[in-house]
Amino acid sequence: MADAIVVLNAGSSSVKFSLFMLEGKALELAVRGQIEGLFTNPHFIARDRAGRVSAEKSWGEGVKLGHAGALDHLVAYLKEQLGGDRLIGIGHRVVHGGMEYAQPVRVNVAVIEALAKFVPLAPLHQPNNLEPIRLLLERLPELPQVANICAISGLLR
Repeated sequence: MADAIVVLNAGSSSVKFSLFMLEGKALELAVRGQIEGLFTNPHFIARDRAGRVSAEKSWGEGVKLGHAGALDHLVAYLKEQLGGDRLIGIGHRVVHGGMEYAQPVRVNVAVIEALAKFVPLAPLHQPNNLEPIRLLLERLPELPQVANICAISGLLR
């Protein structure tokens, strides 16, 4: 049984993901992809490490899948990909950490609340970055999550 890590990049209309497997002492990309058009015409596509399409699904025009629906599909897909392997953590891209967060941080409810204070500084990105983190904390509370705060917070120092 191998260990795996998922990295998510949630935006306003898409969720991008990469699944990495621990092979020896290195993380190796196993699959990557995205669900785009979350509120208009959702489309899921996954590619293997060679870039070949390994899965694809469309929900149809006018479907409002949203972040919650996208995560439902993505979690089911990743469980299938993992088989007997074990997911040990999720990493997230977060746009703004203000002066408080300038490096990766293990996420809990208090961290989410603190990061939510920066929504006025990045109103198009921050709420969408935080939504999947909240949902996954509710659904998979035992799974460690880390927010990687982007460089914009480093500019404020």
